[in-house]
Amino acid sequence: MKPQDIIAGKTSLWIFGYGSLVWKPDFKYKKSEVGYIQGYKRRFWHGDNFHRGSDELPGRVVTLIEDDDATTWGVAFEVSGSQVEESLKYLNVRETVCGGYITKIVDFYPEGEDRSPVPALVYIATADNPLYLGPATPEEIGAQIAVCRGKTGLNLEYLLRLAEFMRKSCPHVEDHHLYSIEKAALAVVCYLLVAR
Repeated sequence: MKPQDIIAGKTSLWIFGYGSLVWKPDFKYKKSEVGYIQGYKRRFWHGDNFHRGSDELPGRVVTLIEDDDATTWGVAFEVSGSQVEESLKYLNVRETVCGGYITKIVDFYPEGEDRSPVPALVYIATADNPLYLGPATPEEIGAQIAVCRGKTGLNLEYLLRLAEFMRKSCPHVEDHHLYSIEKAALAVVCYLLVAR
């Protein structure tokens, strides 16, 4: 799905973020809502050789894996008017060109009772992407994240900011995958600091 197909005839659009977009959207938007999508689980299975890693040492960032029983929490941003085209142009470079993500439209459920879902654009990295790393143990993923750095900064910052967002904005949600990797990465950092 190309950006021009998404915006055809639209004056507003919701964009769902579940990784770095939750704390660093870097585009103008009308409003944001915490909420979730269904049928996907968030996993640190995608490689990053630009923002949070390099060609020699790719970092790990999240993507969505289809799972009928799963729910992924994050933030949706409503863009309207000229923001639609501007945000898609920016995200096309950030997520598609540099990240290898594709786009899909999903139902986003804003937090709160009796709220109707809205269609939202989401970026997903699939297994056929050359940057895709696939599953690994929390210890392996945590160790990789602990030592990687890219043009945007430390891979560890990405992980810690995502965990912080979940604890602060979605305290009722227990994200075992995220928190087990956070624990493993921090153990590696502590070890490296003690070993100096």
